[in-house]
Amino acid sequence: MNNTLAASAGPERLFSVDEGRALAEAALRSITLSTSRVSGDEFFRVLVRDLAKALDVHYVIAGELCSVQGSEAARTLAVWAGSDFIPNITYGLDGTPCQNVSCQDMCFHPSGVQAEYPQDQLLVDMGAQSYIGMPMVSTEGKTLGILTAMDVRPMDEGKRLLALSLLSIFAARCAAELQHRAREAELEALVARRTRALEEARAHLVEHEKLAALGGLVAGVAHEVNTPIGVAITSSSGLRRFAGEITEMLASEKVSRSRLATLSSQIAQSAELVERNLQRAAELIGNFKNLAVDQSSEEVREFVLADYLEALVTAHHAEISKHEARMQLQVPPGLRVRMAAGMLAQITSNLLMNALIHGGRPDLLLSLAVQQQGDGLRYVFEDNGVGVTAELRSRMLEPFFTTRRGEGGSGLGLHIVYTLVQRLGGSLTLESEPGQGLRVSLLLPGVVAS
Repeated sequence: MNNTLAASAGPERLFSVDEGRALAEAALRSITLSTSRVSGDEFFRVLVRDLAKALDVHYVIAGELCSVQGSEAARTLAVWAGSDFIPNITYGLDGTPCQNVSCQDMCFHPSGVQAEYPQDQLLVDMGAQSYIGMPMVSTEGKTLGILTAMDVRPMDEGKRLLALSLLSIFAARCAAELQHRAREAELEALVARRTRALEEARAHLVEHEKLAALGGLVAGVAHEVNTPIGVAITSSSGLRRFAGEITEMLASEKVSRSRLATLSSQIAQSAELVERNLQRAAELIGNFKNLAVDQSSEEVREFVLADYLEALVTAHHAEISKHEARMQLQVPPGLRVRMAAGMLAQITSNLLMNALIHGGRPDLLLSLAVQQQGDGLRYVFEDNGVGVTAELRSRMLEPFFTTRRGEGGSGLGLHIVYTLVQRLGGSLTLESEPGQGLRVSLLLPGVVAS
């Protein structure tokens, strides 16, 4: 082995072994420092640039192995060409010196590399005369890529030793970077899969909450319909009895004119009760039909807000009565809004049920006050329940957060409200103190019908 190293630039000058070692150590420190500050694509760009300057070669290429149409290839990560970077490329390894490197052999051609690999058009295009390549080998012993230095001039033994020293060190560093990138990609893919699974689970639970709300509507309507239906049944029984009396009277020898008049009046009253209560039942069922359709639809339509909210509260009458609560509505009469009624129904239903479940007192008073603000609404729902602490209030909009875990609480009610308000372009604030109930204030812009 020669005891001298050639100068890396300018007129040829020989360095002693100690000077050559010092030169290599200085280059190593400089490149290590510059690459330690960057990662990813920038790491490879800084590395090829600084290696080219340290080795005084025209080209330095960092590439990772890949497959193109079933053949082994390399996809460059960074390419330094003389004075600047050039765009990355993908090239096949058949008939190239890089093919040897991919087999984990260090490959060195001090000159005439084009003649030795006549099928490698890339060498011709680059005008390469000399070549040295080092494999990037993973901790599992797998070749991940190739780190290559090429020059348009022959490469002497001294430069070979310097290149061998630097390339072997930084090829290992490149392999570590590629492994890190691969692990990051795997982690991102895993996170993406888990996120999709969580979103699907959340969507499923949200749908479950919607069905639960619809179940509440069914119970409320059933309760409300039972009353007029019961009155209608009772009145129809009276009609049958009165009709029987008239039949018996007409079959007898003597018919009382005054009794016939009385029975006629009673029949008319009973018929009126039947008609009025059946109309009420039909109205309730019609309201339920509209609300049920709205719950599963986001169609924007125009409607009178007070009428819609009254129908919605009526549909929840059974739940309100079960909790011995009262509900007050303060809505401007005749105010027309244009919005997705189903979203408003879900917001109101969830606020109402949240108050009933968490109010915590038998004489619970619920109120919903609506005020027009420009083309929007200020929508305030409050109760006089037990309230919450500031710590709990800060978490109440989080998905799956509930103080009733194991008691049927899903923790999605207020989160659904918050999500729907955001989709409507609005905002939501919570106000509460222990013992002072809860106030939920919504601002819903651009919903008042012009």
